[in-house]
Order: sequence, then C-alpha cells, then structure tokens
Amino acid sequence: MRDILALVPKPSHFSGSEWGAVRKPDAVARVALAFPDLYEVGMSYLGQAILYEAVNRRDGLAAERVYAPSKEAAAVLRDKGATLCTLETDTPLSRCDMVAFHLTHELCYTNVLYMLDLAGLPLFSSERDASMPLVAAGGGCAFNPEPLTPFIDIAVLGDGEEILPALLEAVRDSRARGEDRATLLRALSRLPGIYVPSFFEAAPGGGVRPLVPGYEQVEKVLAPDLDAAVFPTRRPVSFGQAVHDRLAVEIARGCTRGCRFCHAGMVYRPVRERSLDTISSLVDEGLRCTGFEELSFLSLSTGDFSALESLFSQSAHKCRREQVSISLPSLRAGTLSDPMLEIMARIRRTGATLAPEAATQRLRDVINKGISEEDILSHAGRLFAKGWQQVKLYFMIGLPTETRADVQGIFELCQRVLALAPRGVKRLQVTAAVSPFVPKPHTPFQWERQDSKEDTTQKIAFLRDLFSTNKKLVMRWHEPSMSRLEGVFSRGDRALSGAVLHAYRAGALFCDWLDHFDPALWDETFAACGIDPDAYLAARDPDSPLPWDHLKTGVSTAYLKLERRRARDGALTPDCRFGDCSGCGLCSFDGRRCGLPSQAHLDIRPRLNRSRPELPAETAAPDVVPEDLMLKAAHYRVWYAKLGPAAYLSQLELQSVFERSLRRAGVSPTFSSGFHPMPLLSFGWALPVGVESQAEWFAVYLRRPLSPEAFARLLAPALPEGLVLSHVEELGMGRKVTQPVAEEFTLRVHAPDSPALAAETLAAFAAFAAAPHFPYLRETKKGVKSEDIRPLFEHLEPLDPDALRLVFSWREKYISPVKLIRAVCPDTPPEALRLTKTRQIFSGGGGAAPAPPAGG
Repeated sequence: MRDILALVPKPSHFSGSEWGAVRKPDAVARVALAFPDLYEVGMSYLGQAILYEAVNRRDGLAAERVYAPSKEAAAVLRDKGATLCTLETDTPLSRCDMVAFHLTHELCYTNVLYMLDLAGLPLFSSERDASMPLVAAGGGCAFNPEPLTPFIDIAVLGDGEEILPALLEAVRDSRARGEDRATLLRALSRLPGIYVPSFFEAAPGGGVRPLVPGYEQVEKVLAPDLDAAVFPTRRPVSFGQAVHDRLAVEIARGCTRGCRFCHAGMVYRPVRERSLDTISSLVDEGLRCTGFEELSFLSLSTGDFSALESLFSQSAHKCRREQVSISLPSLRAGTLSDPMLEIMARIRRTGATLAPEAATQRLRDVINKGISEEDILSHAGRLFAKGWQQVKLYFMIGLPTETRADVQGIFELCQRVLALAPRGVKRLQVTAAVSPFVPKPHTPFQWERQDSKEDTTQKIAFLRDLFSTNKKLVMRWHEPSMSRLEGVFSRGDRALSGAVLHAYRAGALFCDWLDHFDPALWDETFAACGIDPDAYLAARDPDSPLPWDHLKTGVSTAYLKLERRRARDGALTPDCRFGDCSGCGLCSFDGRRCGLPSQAHLDIRPRLNRSRPELPAETAAPDVVPEDLMLKAAHYRVWYAKLGPAAYLSQLELQSVFERSLRRAGVSPTFSSGFHPMPLLSFGWALPVGVESQAEWFAVYLRRPLSPEAFARLLAPALPEGLVLSHVEELGMGRKVTQPVAEEFTLRVHAPDSPALAAETLAAFAAFAAAPHFPYLRETKKGVKSEDIRPLFEHLEPLDPDALRLVFSWREKYISPVKLIRAVCPDTPPEALRLTKTRQIFSGGGGAAPAPPAGG
C-alpha cells in the first residue's frame, strides 16, 4: 500500500510510521489487529493498544494494525490492483497468520466483510484453507457473534490479552506441523475463551446445538488481577486528530453497580482495580513515552474507583505542572469532590458529562442506576460554580416501563440543571444526548422489547419541540433507524448472516456514520432475504432458548431473571464491591460456586484499593506554586528533514507531532494564554503533502533555556520516523520569525513503465521556461482568478534526463509548488512526480540547506 500513498486521501493514516509503532519484520508469526472503522476511530480504541502490547512483548510474535480504508482509498486500492496491508510492515493481510477483528458495536459487521474482500480473502470461513490466515473476532459483540459466524473461524470471549499470544503461538505451531484447518480448530477449542462457531449449528426455537461432544459451551477468559496483566505505556501515537486523542489509562475493569441495561457491566465482571502504585507508574511512563497532552482515567465507572481521591491527587499536580489535562469519562453524579473539581478547573478544562440515563427517580430505580436527583443537581451546580459553562447529560428513551412523564422529565431535568448556572455566563449550554434503549445479550433486559422506529421518532419529535423553547438547552439524538438496526443484530442469530452479506454487496459500509448510513438499503436487504427485522425487536420468552445461551460470562441466568423481576418492582440491588454479595454467580472466593467452572481455580473476586470509598479530607494534598507556563526564556529555530513516510504528514498534523515530540524530549515549551493553552510554535511555508524536504524548520519558545546542541540531543530521538533533526539555531526573542524569499527543489520523474514520460515532462518545462508569460487559473475566496505564474519560477535547470532543479520565488506571493508544477505538466500522472525541497533562501542571498545526519 505504501506505493500508492500519493493517491489516497489522508495518506499519513496508511504510512504506519507513527511514534511508538513496533516493526518486527523477522517475526515467525504475525497477527493483523483489524479495526473495522476508520483510522481516527480505531486509534482511539484502547483494547487494540493492549493487545498490540501483549503480542509484541513476545519474542518471535508480531501484532500489526490495519483499519478500514475510506471508500475513496478502497477505490484506489482496487484500481491499482493492490490489497489491504498492515501498517507496520506493509504485509498483505492474506500473508498474516491471523486477522483478528475488534467488534466494538453491531453496525460494523459489513465492514468486516469489506476488509476481508479488500485483502483478497474468501468471505466464508468454509472457503478458506490452512494456507490462509485464521480469522478471529473479539470485543464486546463477541459475546453474541452469531450473525457473523459463517465468516469468522473463531471468536474470543473475555480478556484478550490473556489468550491472544497463546492463540497466535498455537496457530504458528499448527502451521509448522502442516495441519489442516479442522485440526487447528479442534486444538483451539480446548483453549479458554475460544468459540469455534462451526462446532455448533442453529437449533429449532432460537438456540444452537453443539456438534462436538464435550464442547457444549464456551466460557469467557478472565484476567483476575490487572496489576499482573499487560498494559502499554509506549504505544502508537496517532497522526491527525483521533476521536479520543489522549493517553487512556485503564484504572479498573468491570462494574458491579448493576445497571440492568448495561452489557459491559454484566459481561466484564468482577470489578478489578489496578493499584495506585501501578497506575502512578503507568501514568508517568505513558506521558513520558507518548507526549500526550491529555490524560484519561478509563473504566466502566471511573467515579466508583475506591481510591479516586488519592488517584487524582497523585496525578493532578504533575499534570498541572506539564499542562496536561485530565478527563474522567463514565462519571456518576456526585463522584467528583470539590478539591478534584478545583484542580481540574486549573488545568486545560475538558467537557463535563453526566449520565443520569433516566430523568425520573422511578425509572432510575427500574434500571438500578442508584443515584438521586439531588446527586445530579448538586454535581451540576458544583461544575458551574467552578467555571464550567457547558454540561452534557446522557439519557435513554424506550426503557422498560417508561411513560410519557419519563420522557418529558428529560427536558424538565435539563431545565433544573440550567437554572443552577450563575448569572452572566456567556457560553452557557446544557445538552441532552438522547439514545434509544437497545436490549443487549447477557443482561437482565435481554428479554425486553425495543421500541419501534416509529415510537422512537415520535418521542424524539416530542422532545425536540420542548427543547426548541430555550436556546440554552440543546438536544442531540441517535438516529432511530441506526438504533433499530443495532437492536436487530444485538440479539440476532445465524439467520442474519445472509443479510450481512447481501447488505455488504449492496454497498452498506460504515453504517455507524450518519452520512454513510442508508436505512432504505437495509429495508431492501431484509425483504430480499425474507427476514422480518421487527421480530428481533420483540420481547423474548424468558424460558425459551437464546442464540447466545452457550456463551458463558460467569453471571448466571437465574441472577439475570431475578434482576428483571426486581426492575419491575422498582427494587434496587446494591453494589457488591462495598457490601454484601449480590449472588451473580461469578466469583470463586470463600467457597462460592464459580460460574466459570474451568477457571474456578483462579481467585476470582472484586479487587479494590480501599474497602470503602475515600473522603476528600483523607487525601487532600497541599497545592504547589504553579510554574509560569507563559514564560519566554529562549527562542530557537529547529531545522529538520522530512523524508519517506513523514512526507505525507500535513502541516496541521505536524503541529501535534512536534508538540508531543517536545514533551517526549523533556524540554519545556512556552504556552499561549487562554482557555486552551498551546505551545508557541511557528512554521515556515507549508510543505505540500507528499513532498519531501531536506530543509524544513519550526520555531519554538522554551521556558528554560538550553544550548542549541543540548536541545538537539534531546529532541532528535523523540521524533517519529522520517523527521530527521539536523541542527538547532538560537533566535532573538522577537515574535516575528524571518521567512524565506525563495526555495529550491529537485523535481524527478519516476516512470519506469513509461520511458518517454520523463522526456515529455522535461520538454513541457523547457517550453514553459521559454515563454515570457504563463497564465494560471486559481480558485480564490472571490472566485476564479487568472494570474501569471512565470515570475514565480526564478530558476529552472535540467540536472539529468529525468530531473530538474527549480527555484521558486515567494517575494510577491506563495502558491503551492505542487500546484505550480501540475500547471506546467498537467498530463503527467501525479504519482510519477517526485518533488524534494533542498534549500531555503532568505533575503540578502543567504540560504540554508542543512543535511541530515549520516544514515538519515
């Protein structure tokens, strides 16, 4: 794929040259970690980073990344006869030992087929032989992968870092022995957490029937102690803006709050907290190794972390000192103390989000949310008091037993939150994010009905009318047709596999993106396949078999049924982490009967830092006098080369790349003032994407002075592949940095399959050089403008039969060198033109062409 980077949109997303990427070209077994969505989404997924680390720690094993290319990029692949490859070593997926898909939501299923197709692999498992990679699936949806079972060889249930390296080794060994696919699958079925769908078949009544004696059910695999589990501190740092572009540190896994709609809260039990010492080490090392400017403490319910005050205290001062913001997602109302809010307000302030889920106390009791309206209003009021101006609240509609009053309560609760804001707040906004309830497998609500698309649409329209009465109240909602499709596949069975295939062939891709989602296409698909989608949304009989009954999370069906009855009664079930056992059936300690029989020898229990939640007074730490982050102690120009894959970094991407490189180098850049401080960086003329350079620079202020040589020694090893530092020069303290008046480039025509192309291109430039004028039509904000570009070519000189030396003058104006060259030779294919900047020329005739170090 690297041969076509010049032709695809966002080429840096395919280069695989990010800081932290691991390349093991000599590995004896290779897995492609395949995320069936765009790069910017997949690079936000912590699960992939954990698996990447777990495999790459092992000698001889390699994990590499691959993301679903955009439709435009896929068209280029097909046009050029190229196949989908991994990022790190450009290995075709068809030559990997495994392709492991992350199934994070149900709307990605057609993208799995899309990626297999682009890899040149048969879509059906039955059509792939032992010479082809094993196709696996994991993630939350693997606990009911039935709609995908004809297309995958195995599914991995549970904590993948425990099993993936062993799984890859088993595949490697089987291949070395020359075994067929059936023999391999039989061996894999004996590993914990491995589901082989072909060893089961659909049974009458909605369930499945086992085909292999002794293999009647599959248990999830569990990591009982997160302190002993793998976690990455150095990881690939994204180019461009990932959806969640930050250092995410998983502080706990599992949740026992017992929200009855929550799939993750049931399947990832028990609660396992990392120790404070381990988290502190991961944070320090993670920030040092990645250079991220935001830290996120991640878990299913971060606010329930037993030592949250201590955790926040031990991290906050470091983050404040280094201008690193802290975000705490998945917060319950009332879980942030005043000291924590005070510290967060002093750093880069991120958005504030609360998740009441239901707006009335009755309905919150039905779902076992365990918070009161007083908790919600108190939390929101304290946010406003500490300077937050925008607060978002998450709600669901269509929950079991919901009434019209519950729906109207969403608007009324938002009104009460808005009323807590101080007077005179300029950008005041309260947002309600509304999503339709989707029943999920392995939860107490797995038997409930889901609202029809029409019911959901009516409720959203009702709420929109209410919210339209106040400009400071904003409503966002999830598309009802998307939720309907999610509901169909959430509780789907093998009969839906035909719909997945039909929809993919009809063009259904990126179905979780509103601009790609086509509900009519799915209606046509279901009709063509003879499927009634609404039947999948209907209530289920609690005594009838379910398509996922053979896949065991450790939580008993009896417990789920009990919780369903308690929901109907509005009865609350307390969190077992600080109280009595709720009887879910998973744990193995103190003689309990474990719901995972093959893993009952493990010490499966809640693992907490504290036996009760901390109070703010117990952990209050004295604040430190903050450093002046806007201090300007020194000013430098950093010269570097931009070569190979780095040529495909845009100017916008470089801003983030250099900020993080400076952080990794341990130098102290000066920050701007304002709501969102940024390092004070400035750049020369923007280099077009795809153009190499031997003479680029950026200017930066530092809070603590360094000698240019010391600065260069620190920064050089912190740059990603292709950015090669040559030297650093000290500048005056003025804000204005001198820009070049001209730049020198080498243009080379690379067309081995068309020998005449170089001669034709150079002839076009010779004719251009002989012309006194050359009109060029350029689009501006005021429309199309014609201008003479001949004066911009200050010098033009042939170097050899396929290359030119060009000097562009920027004394009057700047136009992209690529656009200027394309204007002269519009018939030359873009991929044949190789442009490299070699020198920058400043006023007075001075020039700079720093050569990269040897080997660069």
